Amino acid sequence: MSEELPARTGPARTSAADAEFADFYRAHFKPLTAFVLMHGATLAEAADIVQDAMIEAYRTWDRIDHPRAWAYRVTSRSFGRRRFAEDLVAEPPEPAPPLCGTDIENWEQRHDLLVVLGELPLRQRQVMAWALSEFRPAEIAGELGITPEAVRSSLVKARRALSARGAR
Repeated sequence: MSEELPARTGPARTSAADAEFADFYRAHFKPLTAFVLMHGATLAEAADIVQDAMIEAYRTWDRIDHPRAWAYRVTSRSFGRRRFAEDLVAEPPEPAPPLCGTDIENWEQRHDLLVVLGELPLRQRQVMAWALSEFRPAEIAGELGITPEAVRSSLVKARRALSARGAR
């Protein structure tokens, strides 16, 4: 997985806009990849989805009002389209290792969380991925097209399931 900036395409940009995008890219590439991993993607799928989203963000940077929300929305939807387009009968792959550096204890906890998240129903997994990425229920509801009450209900069910399995 590479963290290089996408090649410049499209009209010339100001150096300030390039610097702003570069800061956004560096700050959000890993958290976005972890977000897509929480949805059930492999590390390679997650990195591809995030890289594609970053390329699109760069191309349309001047038209994006809320880059963080935009990036999470685009990656979530992209993963959903990929998942529903493939054959779901195949044996699921082993969960990808989370992006956590060399902290083994943290890595083990995040790996265990990814395994348990993978066992949740799709809606609960989606809602937990958004919540773990620090979005509020009202924001999650808007992104997923459901009510805030449905988000809170899914969070409660997901947390109960995670608690029952010993995840934190």
